Amino acid sequence: MSTATIALPLLKFNKGNAKLSPKIFTFSLPAGYACPGAKECLSRAGRHSGEIKDGLETKFRCFSASSEAMYTAVREQRWHNFDALKGKSTEEMIKLIEDSLPKKATIIRVHVSGDFFNEQYFDAWMEVARKNPERTFYAYTKSLHLWVGKRDSIPANFKLNASRGGIHDWMIDTYKLKSAEVVFHPDEAKAKGLEIDHDDTHAYKSDKSFALLIHGTQPAGSPAAKALSVLRKLGWKGYSK
Repeated sequence: MSTATIALPLLKFNKGNAKLSPKIFTFSLPAGYACPGAKECLSRAGRHSGEIKDGLETKFRCFSASSEAMYTAVREQRWHNFDALKGKSTEEMIKLIEDSLPKKATIIRVHVSGDFFNEQYFDAWMEVARKNPERTFYAYTKSLHLWVGKRDSIPANFKLNASRGGIHDWMIDTYKLKSAEVVFHPDEAKAKGLEIDHDDTHAYKSDKSFALLIHGTQPAGSPAAKALSVLRKLGWKGYSK
């Protein structure tokens, strides 16, 4: 019997989309299924059917869940990543992530969809960042309990942004965390003293909280859908190509 090491399937990364610069590489997990802190944006696309289901307290549908519902290949790639990570130790995840990192990636967005689904996974990404100080990592997260518990040891090259609308929102003000908030109109952002980020530069370059303008496909008749209709009349086209 051969004693050769069997190579495990690598994780899959993508390059920037219509919103992000092509120099940014992205990593994703299934929307909703890998988001333990989600609340106001909780949506899931069935793994096999692609059928969208919103959470009981969903106020605006997750853009990534809509993408998974529309594109089977997107859904399959994210489940591939989730399956490859689940059940592994922190050390195993560190090795898998490092082995999978695109060699040319200098800026990596951790999760266009999905989130830090447990402490071991969170620790793995932080260690990968420590071992790659020449790269910039950033993430939006609702897993604030994991961030707060490690906030004094987050590597300087990993920029975290608290995503408002989750079950741990109270931690944002209590621990003065940098945050991102979805708004339904530019005037809402202005009233809150927040700049709107359209290309993620606020997420990985700035230390100030910011806003994100609602986009994507929203449930028919919902306040989010009505707000999006108003924005489109004003010329807002979202981030599609």
